[in-house]
Amino acid sequence: MQKTIDFTNCRRMPGPAYNGANGKKIAIEFEGKQYMLKFPPSGKGKPTELSYTNSCFSEHIGSSIFNFLGIEAQETILGTFAMPGGTKIVCACLDFTASGKRLLDFCSIKNTILDSDSNGSGTELDDVLDTIDKQQFVDPITLRTHFWNVFVVDALLGNFDRHNGNWGFLYDPAAKKSEIAPVFDCGSCLLPQADEEVMHNVLSDSTERDLRIFRFPTSALKLEGRKINYYDFLTQAKYADCNQAVRRIYERINMGQIASFIDGVPYLTDLQRQFYKSYISDRLNLILKPAYENLGS
Repeated sequence: MQKTIDFTNCRRMPGPAYNGANGKKIAIEFEGKQYMLKFPPSGKGKPTELSYTNSCFSEHIGSSIFNFLGIEAQETILGTFAMPGGTKIVCACLDFTASGKRLLDFCSIKNTILDSDSNGSGTELDDVLDTIDKQQFVDPITLRTHFWNVFVVDALLGNFDRHNGNWGFLYDPAAKKSEIAPVFDCGSCLLPQADEEVMHNVLSDSTERDLRIFRFPTSALKLEGRKINYYDFLTQAKYADCNQAVRRIYERINMGQIASFIDGVPYLTDLQRQFYKSYISDRLNLILKPAYENLGS
């Protein structure tokens, strides 16, 4: 199990500032590296304190699983931070822009396509794919492969918020070159607002489980104006590049490795460990496995 870390007294970095809607963020130095420290959302309407913390767990577990599957994602560390309202569990994310590279989100890239049918924030799938093919920042074929790999892993993790602002490229001003940025912002994976009651229900009631497998969460991407249902989309197998990604990702998944990792994540309760392992396994067996088997040999 990862040792517990207290980030409270880490040196604050005065320069960087981070946007995003989910929780507060500060820059700190930890073991000689710059990290973005993400705090759990504290807005009204969340049922329990557990649901505040879950987004940090989702961030850490989701990012780690991407890395297990050979898709580069941000390095994350869970720890604590003392605040006036009490000590919080936080997620430290290695800042991949600390070397001077600039993050160009896909929303910004999409705005450079002058004949696009929508603005940068538009998430209609065919329009997004058109932008991937027309952009000149990275090789379009490589980008398509990355895009579909991320989509399939998001399906495994139940990510409902992979919009155009939380993936993209890194631009190196010195070299004047761009590369695909590591996967980041995985806090919307793994039902982050689920409290103890929801977790118990999903584990004990197949109807409650199936609602969260087959009906929601959906993708942030849309087809003909409707958010994509992961199960329907993957099992219909209408996009050849996506089908190839299903093959790649499914054959890389090792549930034993994932379960062992979750058992070692600090701060989780026994209920949370059971829930995360079961939820990922269920999404693998009920979404990705049928999609993979439909493709044949």
